[in-house]
Amino acid sequence: MCFLHLSYHVWSERYPHIAVLLDRRFIWANSSCFSIGMLTKNESKKIRALGQKKYRDRYGEFVAEGDKLVKEVIGSAFQITGIYATFSWLDENRDKVPEGCFVKQITEHELKGLSRQTTPNRVIAVIKMPEKRELPKPGNQLILITENIQDPGNFGTIIRTAEWFGIKNMICSEDTVDLYNPKVIQATMGSFCRVSVFYADIIDYLRLHRNKVPVYGSFLKGNNAFRFDFKQNAIIVLGNESQGISAETEKFVTHKITIRNFNDGRGFKPDSLNVSVAAAILMAIIRSKGQ
Repeated sequence: MCFLHLSYHVWSERYPHIAVLLDRRFIWANSSCFSIGMLTKNESKKIRALGQKKYRDRYGEFVAEGDKLVKEVIGSAFQITGIYATFSWLDENRDKVPEGCFVKQITEHELKGLSRQTTPNRVIAVIKMPEKRELPKPGNQLILITENIQDPGNFGTIIRTAEWFGIKNMICSEDTVDLYNPKVIQATMGSFCRVSVFYADIIDYLRLHRNKVPVYGSFLKGNNAFRFDFKQNAIIVLGNESQGISAETEKFVTHKITIRNFNDGRGFKPDSLNVSVAAAILMAIIRSKGQ
C-alpha cells in the first residue's frame, strides 16, 4: 500500500478534508475529466431536481443510484454524463469509468444529500436520455403494453420481469408512470438497460396491428390462462392497478384472459392480483406454452 493510501486511513478522522484532497489527486491525477473541488450547490440542486419529470425533460437526463445499477449502465448503450462517487467506489472501479466521463469524488455526507435512498450506496450517475426511436412492429416476438400503470415499484418490477421472460420491447400509454422516475429505475434492477420502453398512443398502435397478431388482455373474467393456447408472437395488455384495462382499449383486445382464483370460496379472498404479480404469472404461462 502506498503512502498516500495510508494517509487516508491515518488522517481521515483527524484531517478529513486534507485526506479527501490527497485521495482525489492520487486516484485521478491523469484524468482530464475528474473534479477535485467540493460538490457545488448548482451540481447538488440539479441532481436533486432530476427526481422530477419536468427537470428530466428539461435537461434530457436522469439518475441511477448504487453500485449495481451504475455498473449496469456502464455496460449498456446509455451515455453517462457524470459520476458522483465516494473514494472507495472510485478506488475499486477506476478502470470501469467510461472514457471522457465527468467524475467527481464526494463524501458520504454529500452523497446522503443527493440520494433518495434510505441507505445510499456509494455512487450516483447522471445519464443522458436516449433519442426517441421508431416503435417496434409485432412479428416474431412477444410485446408488452401497459396502460396507465401508476406505481413506480410495480412498473419497474414489470420491466425486470419482462427481461426475465425474454421480452425486449414494451409500449406504454402516455399516462403510464415515467420510465426515468428514480423509483422505477431502482425497481428495474438494471433491466431498463436491456428492455426497450416506448411511450405512444396505444389505441393507435393496437388499431394498426390488432389484425396481425393476437392481443391478450388481462381481465377479471375471461379465458382461463392455465388452459389457453397462447401464441408467442403476440401482444399482452396490462391495465391500471385499480381500474384495469379501459373500455376504449378493451375494444382492441382479441382474447380476454383471466388468472383463475384457486380460493375455495370460504372466508375472505382478494378481489384481484397486484398488476406486477399478474404480469409475471401471465408471462410465465405464455412462455411455458412455447416450450
